Amino acid sequence: MPEIYSYEDNLLRYEFHDTEFNRDLYKEFDIKATKLGIESKIEDLLSGKVINLTEDQAAFHPKYRKNNGYINEIVKSKSDFFPDVDHLKDDSLKNFMREVIKSNAENFVSIGIGGSYEGPKLLIQSLGHDEILSKCNHYFITGSDRNELVEKLKNLDPKKTVFIVLSKSFKTDETIQMFNDAIQWSGDINKFIAITANKAEAEKLDFKHISEFDNEIGGRYSIWSKISFAAACFAMPTNDENTFENFCLGGSIADEYILNNDTYKEFVKNLSFSDIWFHNVKHKNSRVILSYDWNLRSLPNYFQQLEMESLGKRPNQLSDFKKTGQIIFGGYGPTAQHSYFQLLHQGTQNICADLILNSKDQFSNLAFAQGITQSELLSNGATEFLQDKEKINGNTPVNLFIFNGLNAKKLGFLIATWEHRVFVTSVMLQINPFDQFGVNASKIYTRNNINKWITANKN
Repeated sequence: MPEIYSYEDNLLRYEFHDTEFNRDLYKEFDIKATKLGIESKIEDLLSGKVINLTEDQAAFHPKYRKNNGYINEIVKSKSDFFPDVDHLKDDSLKNFMREVIKSNAENFVSIGIGGSYEGPKLLIQSLGHDEILSKCNHYFITGSDRNELVEKLKNLDPKKTVFIVLSKSFKTDETIQMFNDAIQWSGDINKFIAITANKAEAEKLDFKHISEFDNEIGGRYSIWSKISFAAACFAMPTNDENTFENFCLGGSIADEYILNNDTYKEFVKNLSFSDIWFHNVKHKNSRVILSYDWNLRSLPNYFQQLEMESLGKRPNQLSDFKKTGQIIFGGYGPTAQHSYFQLLHQGTQNICADLILNSKDQFSNLAFAQGITQSELLSNGATEFLQDKEKINGNTPVNLFIFNGLNAKKLGFLIATWEHRVFVTSVMLQINPFDQFGVNASKIYTRNNINKWITANKN
């Protein structure tokens, strides 16, 4: 039977099922981590010191959940579904919400991609309040295909539709194209707000409402920032003004724990160390992330971007580990069981697994039972009472994350914990998790190709 390592507090229960990564290996990794100054690097990150060395800047996502700079802007609610504009500190947000209220808007459309899409989508799906969602509609437009915009806007009334355009740089081609098409459809720039770290670029597009956040927060970490403005509105019931604040509070608890709670720190390091060991030593190049909670169906996609953009870097030749980020895939567990689980159970691929479950109403919860069953089959296999053709491989390392009921604080805690997992891994690999030059290069090459095609067609 696999060894079980566990962690539990009032926010999260965790179990690690594996036969190979033992406490002796953990201690070896911990010695390496100490030599690499893991403690001081965590302190540097959380204190706002320059930690993104290739871009010579700090990483400010912990600041947003610690100092509540954004939280305090959205802490009151009116009798309707909008936050009370008088309590929004940002004048641009105040003015935009006044315009929205005057227009009797029924539809909200968020335009963004990457972190500007995955974070808000996750928050609305997981924390969105039924009372609010029943009063208005929310749509996401992401990508570069105009057919998406046409499809999602075709039944909407321009007079009752407002747009939140989300982009850190405001140089993202997909977002700019969709904005240009949306403004032609709407005809009213007052129904648009830009939320960005690059106000100058947004001003070039004649936005009347622009709200800024720090450039030192990466897109995949921006869920804690004003990027989540619309999501915070949709997650705020009239009788509970603290939904988004509690989300950020959960993140700040994880920050406090990684500094001061040795048991939690060991839990995070165990996650990171085992990831590296399985990838580099046991050649498990892929990890599947599965959510068995419908409200968290987008969480695997969110973590996929967080990990693969942060850890998908060239190896540092000074590091003992030459394989960097694993390939991350996954989705909603009950659906995945009927698509690619055949490969997980009887295929030849060498994988790891993260499963996220909600134990609330577990005795009548089929999804929870499925998650527990799959974790046991992945780790232990199955041979009893089965013909040879029915045997399950087993020997898959499984990280099991279990909520006892989901709320905003618990979700914030898990996401910040995952961020710490990624950061510890980056320190061990001696890479920078905060830059993304590969993503930037693809943008540049795409623009160059478009310009070439335009020039060729003119000739």
